[in-house]
Parts: sequence; structure tokens; C-alpha cells
Amino acid sequence: MQKLVEGIHQFQQNIFTSQESLFQRLMRGQQPLALFITCSDSRIDPSLLTQTEPGELFIMRNAGNIVPSYGAVQGGEAATIEYAVSVLGVRDIIICGHSHCGAMGALLQPEQTAELPAVRDWLRHAEATSRIMKENYQHIRDPLPRLTATVEENVLVQLENLRTHPAVAAAVARGDLSLHGWVYKFESGQVFAYDPSSGQFLTLEQIEASPGAVTAQMPAI
Repeated sequence: MQKLVEGIHQFQQNIFTSQESLFQRLMRGQQPLALFITCSDSRIDPSLLTQTEPGELFIMRNAGNIVPSYGAVQGGEAATIEYAVSVLGVRDIIICGHSHCGAMGALLQPEQTAELPAVRDWLRHAEATSRIMKENYQHIRDPLPRLTATVEENVLVQLENLRTHPAVAAAVARGDLSLHGWVYKFESGQVFAYDPSSGQFLTLEQIEASPGAVTAQMPAI
């Protein structure tokens, strides 16, 4: 706790004083560039990863970067998504999974949640991911590649769940919103984006180097 308190003092004395004008502007409202949906894992810092400032990312976090289908749970996730799209007018939504995800590990090994009923219930919103792994990835026995595949498939499953939200579906249909699937490997610093044309997760460098690529644009799903 002492580290957190000391951090606040450092922020107030150094960061806030040097960026006070930014925080004053933010009093008038926010216009975030994107809704960034990711895991609660302490090893993930969306603003650090994307080098964005306060006011530039609207962030939603939970165990496993899960988006329940619309109507399955009328809770914080649905409200956050609706507000980001309908009120803030974000133009992009990113679902970002990550390497060594504990939630996805528990999905592969359900016995881990035997005494964690809330976690077990929450992971039911990723049942489609579990089914895909059982049907298509039985040939992968090595735990790490299997976990990596689970993380990637879960990002795609949650993107499909995201499309069931009326505000998202309407904005995508109008051409006002793009959806993106990313996987962040914190041990290497690499970010992989799902490329619909190849059906693969590619590094941002690979996507930027592809013929006709525009650096500022990532493939939308």
C-alpha cells in the first residue's frame, strides 16, 4: 500500500503539474479514440501499451476480456459498450487478449475453478471458445501453444458476442464503427492483430509491410 501512496504523491508533484492543462481540458468532457476491452490481469496496461494519454481510451476490463452476448447479462459490460458507442461515439473497438492468461488457462482446466463459483459462472460466457478448442485443437498437446490458441480463439468468440449488442451492430452497419481483435504478448512486447483475409493473427509489423497497407489502419473484422 505504501508504494501506491508514494506513487500518488509523485503523480501530484511531477506528472499532474506538468500536464495540468490537459486535465483542465478533460473537465469539459471526453472524446476517446477507441473502446479497449482487455483482461483484468495486472501485467496488462492499455495506456502504456498504446502510449495514449488520459481521455484517449475508454477501457473495459474483466477476467478473460469477455463480452457476454447481449441479453445474457445486463450488467456493466453491456452498459459500458452501449455508452461508448452511442454516447461517446468511439470509432473503433479493440478486444485484446494476452499471453499466459489465467482465465483461459482455467477454461482449459475447469478443475481450477472448483472452489471459485463466480469465476466458473463467468467463464460460461466463453463456452464457445472451449467448444472450439475441443473440436479443432485436440492435436495440440503442448500446454503453451494450446493456451496461445485458446487466447486467440477467445478473442474471435468475444468479437462475435460483441456484434450481438444492438448499438454495435447498428454502428457497424452504418460504417461508423470498426472491430479489431488483438493479442498482446507481454514477454516480447509484440501485438498480433487478427487479419480476416488470411484468417491469422499477424504482428503489426507484418500487417504494415503487406502490399497496399496503410500504417494508420489495422484490419477490421
